[in-house]
Amino acid sequence: MQAMAMKKFDLEKNKALKLTQSMKQSNSERFGKGTAETPANRREQRKLDQAKGLVPFACKLDGELVAALKERAAAHPEGMTGVLDELLRPVLVKAD
Repeated sequence: MQAMAMKKFDLEKNKALKLTQSMKQSNSERFGKGTAETPANRREQRKLDQAKGLVPFACKLDGELVAALKERAAAHPEGMTGVLDELLRPVLVKAD
């Protein structure tokens, strides 16, 4: 007896099933371990910021000004937060 040849559709369906099974079983860094670390780090950072009394604050600035701030922040030990604090605090004290 001869084995019946599979149709093209059935062959492609079997390939797809094998692929999905292998993806479910893979232990890739990309699909699991690496992504689990990021939210925890963000949560921890948020808690540290809250303990320092830091509050998120968003505003729109000119592109050239942002570029200049980013340059300063790269060299500053506290990053953008430290640069903005350093620049804004003296101006606000003078305004009072």
